[in-house]
Amino acid sequence: QVQLLESGTGLVQAGDSLRLSCGASGRTPSTYGMGWFRQAPGKEREFVAAVSASGRTTSYADSVKGRFTISRDNAKSTVYLQMNNLKPEDTAVYYCAATRLGMATIAGAYTYWGQGTQVTVSS
Repeated sequence: QVQLLESGTGLVQAGDSLRLSCGASGRTPSTYGMGWFRQAPGKEREFVAAVSASGRTTSYADSVKGRFTISRDNAKSTVYLQMNNLKPEDTAVYYCAATRLGMATIAGAYTYWGQGTQVTVSS
């Protein structure tokens, strides 16, 4: 069992930066691949970024590539999502998730989820 807790919620303007954090606790969280997903009102949850358990491999959605960076600090059991040059279309609830399947871009591959944190980007 792994428990995840996101932080870093914010209301920012277009072009601003924001960093989300996801603290993990429980059974060996450093062995899990981690991902960030987001869900905007009226839309389905979508993949944002993922990182392998070691932190050496990452993957990004095309919509955030070059603007967002996922990283992890296994000593602190924390995963980060650095978001730069934010756009209004980035507005969503952001979720952190953990998977035993290495690194995945599909929500169904993730077993554990955080409660989500709101990011709002105004134009």
